Amino acid sequence: MKVIIIGCTHAGLVAAKEILAIHPETAVTIYERTNGFSFTSAGIFLYLNHSINHLADTFASSPEKLRALGVKVCDNHNVLQVDPKQQTILAADMAKETIIADHYDRLIIATGANVRLPAIKGIDNPHVLLCKNYQQIKQVIQLAQNRQRIAIVGGGYVGIGLAESFINNGHQVQLFQSHQQILNNYFNQSTALRITHLLEEHGVKIQLKTQVAKFFEEKDQTLKIETDKGTFLADMVVVCTGFVPNTRLLKDQLKTDSRGALLLNNYLQTSDSKIYAAGDCAAVHFNPTNELTYIPLASNAIRQGKIVAHNIFKNSYPYVGTQATSALELFDHYWATTGLTIENAKRHQLNVFEATLTTKLLPTYLHSEAELTISLVYNRDNRRILGAQLDSNTNLIQAINTISLAIQNHNTIDDLAFVDMFFQPVFNQSFNYLNQVAQKAIRQEREAGFDQSRFTFDF
Repeated sequence: MKVIIIGCTHAGLVAAKEILAIHPETAVTIYERTNGFSFTSAGIFLYLNHSINHLADTFASSPEKLRALGVKVCDNHNVLQVDPKQQTILAADMAKETIIADHYDRLIIATGANVRLPAIKGIDNPHVLLCKNYQQIKQVIQLAQNRQRIAIVGGGYVGIGLAESFINNGHQVQLFQSHQQILNNYFNQSTALRITHLLEEHGVKIQLKTQVAKFFEEKDQTLKIETDKGTFLADMVVVCTGFVPNTRLLKDQLKTDSRGALLLNNYLQTSDSKIYAAGDCAAVHFNPTNELTYIPLASNAIRQGKIVAHNIFKNSYPYVGTQATSALELFDHYWATTGLTIENAKRHQLNVFEATLTTKLLPTYLHSEAELTISLVYNRDNRRILGAQLDSNTNLIQAINTISLAIQNHNTIDDLAFVDMFFQPVFNQSFNYLNQVAQKAIRQEREAGFDQSRFTFDF
């Protein structure tokens, strides 16, 4: 079988490796516009926080490594056209300045995403930068070396991570967010407020509910940032206002959603049965709402890449969907989230409630300073768990994966309340905090007159 993969993103790289692991006789060709394969965009935080010495260390692979595995690698090749009827592609060899044609039996689209460009006048100013791929991030790092005042537009994971990294390196940082809270796609308002206060305590100035309208440069290279709340000054700006699927190549050929994300079936096939897709170019099934949506996360891309590698031979591994589980470390504090926040659940018109528990991690007699806050979102109609938020002054974030599994498996607050979890005083209390927050949810329902629990004793 001849398989072509367009894009050596996380999804494309995993797919290529897995195909050759399970069917080494397969002819696999990768077309990639650059020669940097599967770059981890979080590398900028690792580099600025001095966790790595070289930004390039976060590339997951290289053309040479893939060729050693048996992949035909066409790096620095830009795919110009896909013809699904003829099962061919046209690509430009940017080094030789030639056009080549190639044929496939199966095609995997792994083109990833691009930065979403907001409608801001002056966004093309050379001191206004984007932050997604290796080349863009190198520019951000280089320009920041000689710039003191840095403005960040966008309060998602990238914007928050940049704010911490730049403030730790002695910069003055101002962050603009159009929404009423930061991290609105991931955390509830109360958790986002705690993260906001932590950033502000370390010197980050945050402007919420602020629309940036224009950038313009003074003679001394100072940038003026015009917003609906007034004018602010900076020496450089980094725009990180989210992502859009990179699917222009296949426009009008394959079915997409309103954002342009490729629509896939349970086996990650597009509307053309010989073309599969994985990663940030595609919509995903979001289990808490049972809907297709766009969630560009590396964790989704990696899993989809592995599944696609099997399904191109036989559709035998259905995609189980996602809970959009993610985590954040910020100033030695830890945050994690999965599923729906209470606000997003209400926007979906679900009958939801939230139980919040703040507790010490260990029994009081051990006098530990480790503590945590966990919020559990559940549907009052069927008691199913729909989401959770966790933050702690110690690294407990792996626990969010347990809640992710509970959501995926349609578990209820009653299931979680007494699920078997070990007890050892040096690690936890007699009831794990996940048990405790579910037990609190059951108490809330009982006190509200919605006593549907199969447990009859008090907590």
